[in-house]
Amino acid sequence: MEKVDTAAHTVDWGVRWGYTRPPAAGRPRASGDADNPQQWHRGMTLIGTISLFIGTRSAWTRAMLSHPPVAAVISVCYAGILVCGVLALTVRSRRALVRVDAGVLVLAVALVVCGYWLTHIGTDEGVLTAQAANEIAHGRPIYGQPWPWLFGTSNSGLTKTMSGSADYTYGYPPLTALLAAPVHALLPTSAAATLVTTGALIAGTVTLWLLLPAPWRSAATAVCLGFGILPGYARSGYPAIVALALLIPVTVYWPTTGAGGRLGRSGVLRAVCLGAACAAQQLAWFFAPFLLIGLYAVRRGELGGRPAAAVLARFAGVAALTWAGINAYFAAQGFSAWLHGLLLPLTQKAILHGQGLMGISYYFTDGSSRLDYYSYASELLLVGLLAATLLFARRLGAALTVLPWLSFYLATRSQDGYFLMMTPLWLAAAATVPTSSLASAWQPRIPRLTGHRAKAILAAALVTPAVICAGIAASSPPPLRMALTARFSGRSHPAVTAVTVRAANTTGTTLTPHFASRVGQGASNWWTITSGPTALAPHSTAVYVVRPAGGHHALPGGHQRMYLIAVTGTPMTISSARIEVTAQPPGN
Repeated sequence: MEKVDTAAHTVDWGVRWGYTRPPAAGRPRASGDADNPQQWHRGMTLIGTISLFIGTRSAWTRAMLSHPPVAAVISVCYAGILVCGVLALTVRSRRALVRVDAGVLVLAVALVVCGYWLTHIGTDEGVLTAQAANEIAHGRPIYGQPWPWLFGTSNSGLTKTMSGSADYTYGYPPLTALLAAPVHALLPTSAAATLVTTGALIAGTVTLWLLLPAPWRSAATAVCLGFGILPGYARSGYPAIVALALLIPVTVYWPTTGAGGRLGRSGVLRAVCLGAACAAQQLAWFFAPFLLIGLYAVRRGELGGRPAAAVLARFAGVAALTWAGINAYFAAQGFSAWLHGLLLPLTQKAILHGQGLMGISYYFTDGSSRLDYYSYASELLLVGLLAATLLFARRLGAALTVLPWLSFYLATRSQDGYFLMMTPLWLAAAATVPTSSLASAWQPRIPRLTGHRAKAILAAALVTPAVICAGIAASSPPPLRMALTARFSGRSHPAVTAVTVRAANTTGTTLTPHFASRVGQGASNWWTITSGPTALAPHSTAVYVVRPAGGHHALPGGHQRMYLIAVTGTPMTISSARIEVTAQPPGN
């Protein structure tokens, strides 16, 4: 078993915690003097150092306005970044370069703390988690309880649903709120939740740093803290950050879990962390089945079918018991509300959002009458990828940390945060799971499936149903043909005050439309229907008069375009039409 170079005098934390590293095949080797730092190690350290510059100037600028002592700390960190950049290229021993890596980590943590000090109010995830923590501290239920007053600020985004309403309830597993409850007793604001998530990110980063081989450590600093993206999510209070921190020890050297037929201390620890991650945020649910398939394939290749199944059952059992233990109290408070809360992100039919394939229907065409098929495509792709992982474990096992998120690209909610917050796991797998560790993984034998072409055809067949469903959704026409006549007010600062919509239902289904406007990628608050039927019968036409929230909506400037959208929840549909703006809008 290869350990971190003893010349660096560093602790092999993987061994201390029971991690057994796979052979070093595939990892770059040192050249020249054995004590001379590898050039790619210098590169990793330099990338980690450079990543600390991102966001430092803006943080310093804000701090100078309100917190000069924080600005002074940032200035010291700035000097430290420059020094680390010089040292990364000049130190002459591995031991010294590892110390530079540690310095880069310390600077990154200091900058994250400064960033938290400047901004810690939290977005909707943070304020919801803080409110849930307060309810837990007072013994009240947290699921099924609407908290509309939390969404009165610009920081707290509101999740609108396709049924014309919005979601004001807590829709995450309870662990993050549980961790925030004692903190909330001392810090009774949303900062209690953001403190937990920021602390979890720092703890997860340090854990990853310690568990990775020495040359990869500054890469962990860069991915987790340096580029400033994950600290932003942590300061917003995203429970997914807690799930990420818990998944890090699960992912590092994952093929060694249950090696020899024994879970051991590290295997039990990983199972507990997996169960706790699933009790922190739903994204962990999508990673878990891929991990279990990978573990079964590796252990079956080593031990055979029955022993591998036994090891997997023990691992999954410990994870399930951990998850159940964390959720038991809340399920007992109200099982139906608890279950609905956990499944809410999957069932709420939130309004379209993100950079995924659904943008064809939202941004580039006039809509679609079969948006549900995007959801079907996402589900089918997830199933297809799970099947492909089982069939081609030796090839795809190394990508277990990336594969789960591909299905989100086809979903109706496909923002990059679903992928981005789990990218440290990609690094963990790249650094600790070489393809050689999967060379003996079990793969089911399929008759006459031996050539590369046959395997490629099978892989394509697994994702074809998803592609077909996505094609149906993208190619379907909008259910409503809309002709708009807008009314404006004001000349110096023109605004839309009302829109008359002549809507023709081209489908054979009764539709209940809800209206909003869109400039760019986001939808406005729901417009009020002041005239027109609630439901529009099949193949019928009606005239609606709709007004924006607040009575007026400012017109976009420059070359921006403004659209009126009409959505329905069952079935999920969207229709769009551009609001034409004249050069000088007439008075109302």
